[in-house]
Amino acid sequence: MIGAGAAGFAAAIFAARSGRSHVRSGLRVLLLERTRDGGRKILMSGGGRCNVLPSAIEPSQFVTASSPHTLKKLLLSWPLQEQRRFFEEELGLPLALEPETGKLFPVSNKSRDVRDRLRDMAERDGAEVRFDSYVTGLEALGKTGATAHPDQDAWRIRLQGGAEIRAARVVIATGGLSVPATGSDGTGLDLVRRLGHTIHDTYPALTPLTAEPHRYAALTGISLPVTIEAPGPKRKLVTSGGFLFTHKGYSGPAVLNVSHLAVLSRRAGGDPQKIYVRWTTSDGEQWDRILRQGEGTLLGLLRPHLPARLAETLLEVAGIDGRTQRSRLRREERLRLVEALTRHALPWTGDEGYKRAEVTGGGVALNEIDPRTMESRLCPGLFLCGEILDAFGPIGGYNFAWAWATGRAAGLGAALSGDR
Repeated sequence: MIGAGAAGFAAAIFAARSGRSHVRSGLRVLLLERTRDGGRKILMSGGGRCNVLPSAIEPSQFVTASSPHTLKKLLLSWPLQEQRRFFEEELGLPLALEPETGKLFPVSNKSRDVRDRLRDMAERDGAEVRFDSYVTGLEALGKTGATAHPDQDAWRIRLQGGAEIRAARVVIATGGLSVPATGSDGTGLDLVRRLGHTIHDTYPALTPLTAEPHRYAALTGISLPVTIEAPGPKRKLVTSGGFLFTHKGYSGPAVLNVSHLAVLSRRAGGDPQKIYVRWTTSDGEQWDRILRQGEGTLLGLLRPHLPARLAETLLEVAGIDGRTQRSRLRREERLRLVEALTRHALPWTGDEGYKRAEVTGGGVALNEIDPRTMESRLCPGLFLCGEILDAFGPIGGYNFAWAWATGRAAGLGAALSGDR
């Protein structure tokens, strides 16, 4: 196994466990990791708390340029409830639901507990973990996959410094290009590209958006729950969640979940993706009714619903003096204010790229992977899992669910491939 992240740990655990319980008990599992400790995205997840899983999952929430049908098969190969049981009963890591977000976190609220228990279980089940092992090359030696004897060397793995390792089967779980500080540098993508795999164009996904000039720089630090709508050529994407004004632009789950559309629109060179924000739970009809009723100033009306500085800014956007009495609000002013409150066009010009991206969009085409085993259809004996594949989900543990499910399938597939 190459890569000791979420998918790599899962692959190592299930491969080692399968080999230990199988009649062919001589299976040796080696997990190679370029960093000194592994699991660094696990450590940074959820602000150091690690959002292990979502409380529910729907394949249609995932993005892929490959077959949605194949994605669904892969995602549901290890049902969510079984994943949760694994963490709670086998890993001994109770999970707690955060009701307002639907996210599942370890009761300890420590991401290090998740990483350490995965690593400990992999080693306890018989996997050998080697850190500071940077793979620079991967070469098929001839007989691979089902044509190879279970113990026959079919692959040569070259390490930085010149050392070589030979293996019967190889699992690549190296991640993509997001957050390079964690060790993700696209090595795995380069390895499989050289072996002939199709790589759908990669791009930063779930990344903060930027604005230059930043019209709302004075609002930096303000956060609130919002609903964002991003219209598309076939259907619009609507997402709700936290929104944060940053010194560069905007972040928070609601922004991150639509950011891939903004990134892709820039790359296409056409019109920038439209992004509209509804700042409260009330829709246009409700705000129109509220603005027609009662007395008092407009600023006084908005303050219970919005942070004061944001309320003042939205009134400025609508071209209305906050001291205006509701009873004196003209129709055209009311319509502008309703639009500012419920369909505010967010001005953005760029994104923060891979440095701040939660995941990588694009990746290995899913039709080149056997969805039952994660084995390459092009290179028998090679198995792929996790972020290297062409799929990602929204914020909230969805991408961990993908990593756990595909990692488990790859580990089992690699361990049992010699018996098929």
